[in-house]
Amino acid sequence: MVGYAGVAALQILVWNPLAAVPGRALAEIYAEAEAAGQSLTPVVTILILGAGGCLAGLVLGFAVRGVFPGVWLMVSVYLLLLVFGAPAYFIASFSPGMSLADTYMISGGDYAPWGHVLMLVSAAALAGLVAIAVAAVVRGMRGSRGGVSAEQDGAR
Repeated sequence: MVGYAGVAALQILVWNPLAAVPGRALAEIYAEAEAAGQSLTPVVTILILGAGGCLAGLVLGFAVRGVFPGVWLMVSVYLLLLVFGAPAYFIASFSPGMSLADTYMISGGDYAPWGHVLMLVSAAALAGLVAIAVAAVVRGMRGSRGGVSAEQDGAR
């Protein structure tokens, strides 16, 4: 999660502006945006993306204390955090992207490729969550066959 947030922050604040306005230094881009009345201030971006890292730390704290009844639940929570990285990235990048668009009369979308990589990571995490859910359902169906559950069989 921290790596995801770090790549997202670099994508939004460094790589994308440099790719969107080739031939200009990052300091020039920020200065020109400021002169145009636009802001590329990183505070909101860092706060939004930092929330994911904080949540990942909280989940780690719960895991260390043994709060999760099984490893798959903990893995699922981390995968869910990665899935929510996609909307967090969109929200965190919206204002800087629009500032670039308004300053340079360009699209506000991604110009550097790393935003797309982050979306693929989130999609893979979603696929992992689906796989875990399907496996849990299959395990549950196998356990309920024959009319006697594993718990009932152990009670005999």
